[in-house]
Amino acid sequence: RAIATLREKLIEESVVVALVCLVFLWHVRSALVAIITLPIAIILSFVPMWWMHVTSNIMSLGGIAIAIGAMVDSAIIMIENAHKQLEHFRETHKREPNNVERIQVIIAGAKGVGRALFFALLVITVSFVPVFSLTAQEGRLFRPLAFTKTFAMFFAAFLGVTLVPVLMTLLIRGKITPEEKNPVNRFLIRTYQPFADFVLRYRWFTLGAALIVLLLTIFPFKRLGSEFMPPLNEGTLLYMPTAVPGMSITEATKILQIQDRQLKKIPEAVTVFGKAGQADTPTDPAPLSMFETIVALKPPEQWRRGMTWEKLLAEVNANIKTPGMANIFWMPIQTRTEMLTTGFRSILGVKVFGPDLGEIQKLAVQIEKELADLPNTRSAFAERTVGGYFLDFTVNREAAARYGLKVGDVNDIIESAIGGKNITTTVEGRERYPVNTRYARDFREDLDSLKRVLVPTPTGAQVPISMLADIHYKTGPPSVRSENGKLVGFVFVDITTSDIEGYVRKASQLLAQRIQYPSGYYIEWAGQFQYLLAAKERLKVVVPFTLLIIFVLLYLSTRSVIRTLIILLTVPFSLIGAFWLLYLLGYNMSVAVWVGLIALAGVSAETGVVMLLYLDHAWDKFTAERRMNNMRDLHAAVMEGAVQRIRPKIMTVCAIFFGLLPIMWSPTLQAGADVMKRIATPMIGGIITSAILELLIFPVIYVVWRKRELPDQNEEEAPLIPPALVVSHETRQRVLRWIALIITALALFYAGNFVWQKIGPHKISGAPFTTQSVNDLTANFIHRQGQLRRGNNEFLIEFRNAQDQLVDVGNVKFDMDMNMPGMQMHSGGTIERTNTAGRYRAKIKIDMAGDWNAKISFDGPHGKGQSSFSVTAK
Repeated sequence: RAIATLREKLIEESVVVALVCLVFLWHVRSALVAIITLPIAIILSFVPMWWMHVTSNIMSLGGIAIAIGAMVDSAIIMIENAHKQLEHFRETHKREPNNVERIQVIIAGAKGVGRALFFALLVITVSFVPVFSLTAQEGRLFRPLAFTKTFAMFFAAFLGVTLVPVLMTLLIRGKITPEEKNPVNRFLIRTYQPFADFVLRYRWFTLGAALIVLLLTIFPFKRLGSEFMPPLNEGTLLYMPTAVPGMSITEATKILQIQDRQLKKIPEAVTVFGKAGQADTPTDPAPLSMFETIVALKPPEQWRRGMTWEKLLAEVNANIKTPGMANIFWMPIQTRTEMLTTGFRSILGVKVFGPDLGEIQKLAVQIEKELADLPNTRSAFAERTVGGYFLDFTVNREAAARYGLKVGDVNDIIESAIGGKNITTTVEGRERYPVNTRYARDFREDLDSLKRVLVPTPTGAQVPISMLADIHYKTGPPSVRSENGKLVGFVFVDITTSDIEGYVRKASQLLAQRIQYPSGYYIEWAGQFQYLLAAKERLKVVVPFTLLIIFVLLYLSTRSVIRTLIILLTVPFSLIGAFWLLYLLGYNMSVAVWVGLIALAGVSAETGVVMLLYLDHAWDKFTAERRMNNMRDLHAAVMEGAVQRIRPKIMTVCAIFFGLLPIMWSPTLQAGADVMKRIATPMIGGIITSAILELLIFPVIYVVWRKRELPDQNEEEAPLIPPALVVSHETRQRVLRWIALIITALALFYAGNFVWQKIGPHKISGAPFTTQSVNDLTANFIHRQGQLRRGNNEFLIEFRNAQDQLVDVGNVKFDMDMNMPGMQMHSGGTIERTNTAGRYRAKIKIDMAGDWNAKISFDGPHGKGQSSFSVTAK
């Protein structure tokens, strides 16, 4: 499913790139150059993949997906430059070139931009090399992506200086539409020209404004959370509740069946398969208290309208509550990976270290209770390190000696008859099987049966083992964990937020305030958090190393430190859009996002190379024609290099932008979509702001730099602030009145919204904390926070029929009570009708957190009905 998702996106991106060429060039044959080059580069990139045994999977194909837009950049710019050279030939000679002249013009144009473009694509290629330094889980995930992107960009750069010039000589012929006759190009020039003229006139104001915009990026960056990896939707749900040790097989089977039936009621579920305890394999050491239920889900398009992954988990978590068992939800494959790498079966975990298992369990249970009440905690469960039950046989030596038995004789019976013992091996052809003997279950399933186990004596008599040994139950550790020579206990934590680092920060502060650790005891956060920290430490080295590689390559291309630094200014410019788009979409910083930022650095440098290339061409042209004498000439040259050559710059940006856009169209629930969106988002946001600021800031910086080389540096000084921004007293008063009007309008809007919430038709907001069947209707209880809490609660109750239509049930009553030792606590409230039939607003005060017995009843047009159920208040 993940590969199919990316295959679709690759096709969509190829079509988008072809459309960009057609729209800007209006020449089908020219567009064919890029269209032919793209699949050839992709096919060639599969050759080293095959040689290096890199399989076609979500990450390897993802590398090609994020590279497609940049792969055709050299072809696009070469084609556009060839068009421009042919137009120039026609204007100069007043005729169409013959075949030989056409080829010479195309080759000359390719030579003019080929070297810079080759190095630009090489920058994108090599800038991704630091991703190979990632280790552990993130390294295994992103190395295939890094390999394929590197291969794809390498072959794109190679074909750009070999195949593309040949295809241009073959395909670029016939009528070439002049740039000024293309309405798209005319619009771009007319739109950009006044802005370019403005920024060149008010250079220092422009640079100051750019610096302010850059500083404002601190706002979204500081508010971005941190996660190790975005969720990789597998199309299945793994439900892993855990109980305390000591559960019997019969009870585990009963609870498992109840949970399976509840899960099967979910409309999105197809099949439900549950397992309790250890499978018949040595690679699955799960205890009986650990349940694993895999729920296969329908395709996302068949889900209920408005249902999301988060809402589905909230609904399942609210409906399936087993006393004494903490709910944990995850993906099957990802869970297995985490259990193998971290030892935890939840996203987060706490390791409690110390010298005594009893004290470790005590601290772990305290941590469980504190974290359970922390916001964004779905569940917390402390592993009971000393909660196992064992049956001890203590041989009475004197009693055994009276019957002529040794301690070993009694232990042999215990081992073989009760525990089971391999006595021989049977050979079945080439297969061998051990033969194990033990008592049938009926003779060893309870304490009374075990006491009647017979022990043979040397005289041939049979003596019950209860006469030879003391048999009693004993508690102890079901398993002993240790790390670095220290005993350790685990606390499994499942959270509802993806901001792992933010949650750990708040949880650590809470635990530091509430829990006192004895001497020799301490905790460590584990799970994905430990990999997040390791990845961040490595990225502190990887990201600067990426910039160093880009700097070296750009210097080799430009042979100028100043030019290199100007091009590198695109990197902070691109971060503006990257961080703002991440913030607006609600994404956290993760390894996937950092991979996207690394890719963005190379792409931004490439667009900077293109911009500087045409500014240098204009400078060289004016210098060769001896027209570069004063600031007016420099202004004209920069305007020509920036404005008149805007088409190739916009084409490269559009190819990259629209090449990545199909990734963002993917439904979130599609397999692999979340990971690819995290990579593409910073690239899309960054390429937009990078392009805008390059078009506005690069000409200004270029003028400031080149001004020193002019014979006459005098110019008419422009005011520091544009006159349009210097306003009169009357204008200031008018602006203040508008501000007051806007504030008043906002106040009226919020006041009206408050009144509307009280008397208007209520829309559903929040998440359901439970869904119950009342007669033939379904009652949904929807809370803003998706959970009842101690204190005042306000939530909506809606009644729907089998056709999912709201049904008016008349008068509704809702009561809650909790059984306490010697008393019963009651919580009542009010139920009000809303303006929407079938929806009711409930207000209730809950005085204590915990499990409550709830009862809802109605009496009205739909008859009478009632239902009793259990709810939990945090």
